[in-house]
Amino acid sequence: MLLAVTAIVGVKAQKSHVDPFKKGSVMVFWGWNSSVYSKSDIHFKGDGYDFQLDNVTAHDRQTKFDWGTYFNPSSITIPQVNYRITYFPKDNLGITLGMDHMKYVMDQDQTVDVKGYINNPEYASLVQNGKVDLSDAKLLTFEHTDGLNYINIGAQKYHNVLNKKNFDLFLSYGAGVGALLPKSNVRLMGNERSDRFHLAGFGADARAAVSLVAIRHIVVQVEGKFGYINMPDIKTTLNNKPDKASQDFVYGELDFGIGYTFNTKKYN
Repeated sequence: MLLAVTAIVGVKAQKSHVDPFKKGSVMVFWGWNSSVYSKSDIHFKGDGYDFQLDNVTAHDRQTKFDWGTYFNPSSITIPQVNYRITYFPKDNLGITLGMDHMKYVMDQDQTVDVKGYINNPEYASLVQNGKVDLSDAKLLTFEHTDGLNYINIGAQKYHNVLNKKNFDLFLSYGAGVGALLPKSNVRLMGNERSDRFHLAGFGADARAAVSLVAIRHIVVQVEGKFGYINMPDIKTTLNNKPDKASQDFVYGELDFGIGYTFNTKKYN
């Protein structure tokens, strides 16, 4: 009799448990990111010039925290943000579609090596002994600030490492691939500033996260990414000439945000 009661209680307890990442579940997520970038060679090519800047350094551009900017629907995309939706075709295996809205700004105060040629004597004279000082912005300003948009699809495996009545703790890992659709803000050798969206290349990443799930639905997540970006077709002018730049680099990204799971199912 005691064994029967225990078995019934066990079954009821099992049925009352809801796995937040069970098969058929969906998670929506919104967060903010901070990124660091490796040095990169940037190659510029167009009518009358073909040159490369070596080992260019860059940084991201954080928006100063303000409730009205970060949470106002009309301005929430101004900061560096991440948003995604994840579907779980199997227990604790998520397929994610999302966008990482990062920002990339070339450091203006730097001197770099130059290879190639510039026919315009005004700008060719800026190159001295195979180097150019970019600090006066005469030759170039270069950034992807609206932004360095990585549209990606990925897969992630979740492992429950702590299970309590009102919260669960998950560790996860995975990878993703995607396209780069930056809005590049470039002013090159006196040309009118180019500032437009353009499909410029591709990227790939490895990712790992810690997710705290409260009351089986509310997700607080910290995620790290290490990735590679290659953009062979960056638009540098506003005309229809074949002016373009290319670059590739690796990056590290840390993002923090909140999500919500729904359509979760109870154990049978």
